Amino acid sequence: MALNGNGCCWIQERILSGNGCGVFLTPRSRSSAAILPRKSTALSFSSSFQFQGFVVDRKQSSSSIQTAAVRHLVGSVTKTQGLRFAVVVARFNEIVTKPLLEGALDTFRKYSVNEEDIDVVWVPGSFEIGIVAERLGKSRNYHAILCIGAVIRGDTTHYDAVANSVASGVLSAGLNSGVPCIFGVLTCEDMDQALNRAGGKSGNKGAECALTAIEMASLFDHHLK
Repeated sequence: MALNGNGCCWIQERILSGNGCGVFLTPRSRSSAAILPRKSTALSFSSSFQFQGFVVDRKQSSSSIQTAAVRHLVGSVTKTQGLRFAVVVARFNEIVTKPLLEGALDTFRKYSVNEEDIDVVWVPGSFEIGIVAERLGKSRNYHAILCIGAVIRGDTTHYDAVANSVASGVLSAGLNSGVPCIFGVLTCEDMDQALNRAGGKSGNKGAECALTAIEMASLFDHHLK
């Protein structure tokens, strides 16, 4: 507190705002106040409000925002040279899995994957897909593993156990090996649903999953090494 020449009382007080910014209130007289804001080279925003008879201009400092270019990493389906793939196929329900495999191989050819860069591994059923996919992934001979099978609901709860186990097995194979393992296993209510998705009116899921395998292999090979 200090008295100036005309007897007015000057009080300087520091107030901390929620974000740590400081303002100084210095009344011109006993009934009014003025602000002495801190000097700052940063951008600032101000607002005014009434506070117990004082007119307060509050200033908040904010750092200058520097924007940088955002990188978008996307796998390519056209750069397939040098990429190697394994396809694990369940023999059970072969009437479904065989056209799924044919759709996958046809897609690989369309996207210029060399046939010598594709290995097809047959397993008894969908339940065995996961462990084989993991072994292939850990061999480091392949850029992606495509898993093909068909689990169709029957009269017992066997369907639920197998479908859940297969999905978990394929996921674990990819996580444990570090190689993309693509889930191309159909889980259908009946045979008609399965056939419709193996080249029927609903398309060929084997072909779709092969395209996913190409994109993931490219993403890992070019961006995520």
